Amino acid sequence: MNKATRLKNLINKSCLDFVMEAHNGLSAKVVQEAGFKGIWASGLTLSASLGVRDNNEASWTQILDVLEFMSDATTLPILFDGDTGFGNFNNARILVRKLEQREIAGVCIEDKQFPKTNSFLGSERQLLADVDEFCGKIKAMKDVQKHDDFTVVARVEAFIAGWGLEEVLRRAEAYRKAGADAVLIHSKRSDYNEIELFMKEWGQRLPVVIVPTKYYSVPTARYRDTGISLVIWANHIMRSALTAMQKTARQIFEDESLINVEGKVASITELFRLQGATELEEAEKKYLPTSGKKVNAIILAAAQGDLGELTKEIPKALLQVGGTPILSTQIHEFNHVGIKDITVVRGFAKSKVKSDRFKTIDNDDHATTTELSSLALARKEIRGETVVCYGDILFKNYILNELLNDTNDLTIIVDEDFETNGKYHEYVQTDAHHSRKQFATSVRLTSIQSNAFNPPAHGEFIGLLKVSANGAEQLKAALDVLGKREDFGRLRMKDLLAEVSKTQPIAVKFIKGSWLDINSIVDLQKAGNF
Repeated sequence: MNKATRLKNLINKSCLDFVMEAHNGLSAKVVQEAGFKGIWASGLTLSASLGVRDNNEASWTQILDVLEFMSDATTLPILFDGDTGFGNFNNARILVRKLEQREIAGVCIEDKQFPKTNSFLGSERQLLADVDEFCGKIKAMKDVQKHDDFTVVARVEAFIAGWGLEEVLRRAEAYRKAGADAVLIHSKRSDYNEIELFMKEWGQRLPVVIVPTKYYSVPTARYRDTGISLVIWANHIMRSALTAMQKTARQIFEDESLINVEGKVASITELFRLQGATELEEAEKKYLPTSGKKVNAIILAAAQGDLGELTKEIPKALLQVGGTPILSTQIHEFNHVGIKDITVVRGFAKSKVKSDRFKTIDNDDHATTTELSSLALARKEIRGETVVCYGDILFKNYILNELLNDTNDLTIIVDEDFETNGKYHEYVQTDAHHSRKQFATSVRLTSIQSNAFNPPAHGEFIGLLKVSANGAEQLKAALDVLGKREDFGRLRMKDLLAEVSKTQPIAVKFIKGSWLDINSIVDLQKAGNF
């Protein structure tokens, strides 16, 4: 059953039903998930979402663009608040054609002059349209509709403009005869008296729709008792969102931090869910080519770390930053650039390092060996184009993109803005002074050591490198050479890179900041802002 038929049936049912306001694709999905059977595309909230007044300040084509997103986002029928039809009969019938093209199920137009004034802004500005002219507009809309069940609701504004029951009945009957499928009787009183008086005289000639924005305290049972067909909850999604947005914005402004709001708002994951991110991921698997350059990654995450109670029971790679473990963030960054073949070398508390998003290799001697021993255990995974990453670093995504686009056989990322704080670092010297521009043309490594001053270092290796297929063979050959040494378990990545550089040039790409390694509580605090 198509959307137009479903709306027609909803309005013509013998029992009362309800539709909820939405003003964009996301709110339309929220309404559907809440369980409603239809959506009211409110002129007030559509205008508000665009930051303009509800006085036809947004053009009908701008509104149509939003409606198209709403229609695509949901399977529910949409009844559009078409104001006065955006002009005369000709504008109104063009509107119907455009709405049907977007699978909008129906439109409600009100008998006021164009441009309209919102019904709650003051009766002295509520100028009603001529009855005959409005009837002509209804006839034109019904004549042009292609689907028999497309619904035209005539909204009677006489109560709003200060007229009595007689005028409301006169107009409603004229609109019925002109072909309207239902009438919407509007009132700004806080009681139900005007609507109830109308219903007693109307006698079910056509379905009646109401919008109880002002008489919200009236029990719903009274709507049923008087024979109302459809209730529109007209603006409460927008108004509740506005309250939440104002509160969140003030809190962040006052705190200069997200700490007091992050746990009180919807998660990014929930936003992705409503956007249909999972469907896109599945479609990518189905439709995107799988041939071409393959890249795999090795993450060295065996170390416990030295952060006291924080790493007493979990490895450093599982420390949470922004509510997400470091390792999960790294996996996400690799997936984001298309790297899905990932191996994690785990060690301390290895049973906690598991996921269907990566393979694992165990370094059971993690307490007495270094990251180089972990890499040696993953030797078979150094194949083709491979990225190697320390398990305790965070980095901006552009760094990974630039690394993947580099054509050298072995490339390391080096931060020119390095620290000398007594912690273990791997300092790099190159054959040319580094550029002040991020990712300048790569230069060559000349030495790498743990001393920053003798000779003066040009930067710090951040723990991120990439090898090509040829570079992978060179890296494995260097691992084999070092593996024969009795002190291999104490050797570091700098020793491997130094060995490789004897036969294979190592390219250096400089960055300035945009990454963090987590070696202390202070680093972890910085990472929260990062």
